[in-house]
Amino acid sequence: MATTPSTRLQPEASAHLLGSKSFRSSAQVTLSTALIWIGAAIVLVPFAWMLSTSVKPNAEVFIIPVQWIPRQIRLSTYAEATQTIPFWQYAINSAYITIMVVIGSVLSSSLVAYAFARLRARARDVLFIILLSTLMLPGEVTLVSTYLIFKWLGWLDTYNPLIVPAYFGNAFYIFLLRQFYLTLPLELDDAAKIDGCSYFGIFTRIILPLSKPALATVAIFSFFNSWNAFQTPLIYLNTMEKYTIPIGLNFFLSQYGSTPWNQMMAASTLAMIPCLIVFFFAQRTFIQGAVLTGLKG
Repeated sequence: MATTPSTRLQPEASAHLLGSKSFRSSAQVTLSTALIWIGAAIVLVPFAWMLSTSVKPNAEVFIIPVQWIPRQIRLSTYAEATQTIPFWQYAINSAYITIMVVIGSVLSSSLVAYAFARLRARARDVLFIILLSTLMLPGEVTLVSTYLIFKWLGWLDTYNPLIVPAYFGNAFYIFLLRQFYLTLPLELDDAAKIDGCSYFGIFTRIILPLSKPALATVAIFSFFNSWNAFQTPLIYLNTMEKYTIPIGLNFFLSQYGSTPWNQMMAASTLAMIPCLIVFFFAQRTFIQGAVLTGLKG
């Protein structure tokens, strides 16, 4: 059978099309990788300056051009920084508050999100919209009223105003967990009900074991927010022995121009270590949870 010109050209056209798609795909990967490296470099420059400053003499901090690798590395700055302020006491205070807040946030938000996602109730969606509307309300708007409430309760200069609100749920965490719960098939609940499992039993035996990535995401967010919190401890804590690390770092600043920047950067580096450890050990679970919580909604 004789082949027509169009038949002879089809393999060449297919090869050209495949080559064009492969080129576009590789170009997209290369461009995306380049953008990621550029973004990472931009983010890491302040961190590199902080590390460099933490091992410099204070007189060399603002030398132009910047000396990224100092002529003399002074690791003793870290010991001096922890002695200038009671750093380890503040670290223990921050750790205690953060652990309690993480536990409260995960427990309360997961339970409320389960109710919004899996239970059928009248006006459930309306209540969820009201809950989401609180995200648009800045915390500064309710600052005075909450302060008066905690003062009336006698909780000023205690850790209660920093810990107890976490046990009443967080709108953003509830939203994240609800989005994840909606991706789980309802057939799991129906099968458990047939076996005589209660709603709370379904939550503890089925929903929670399947929600580890989402729960890890909430725990990491809660950890970062509590560990780095500055405004609320500053408002409610008055005793220096009860201060947290963010407030303690503020003591390095001086209004007379004699701020020991090298010590402040050393203390800031030490304060970042728990955050780095938590993220690097949980980054895979965190990324998985962040992706899955946006699949449905």
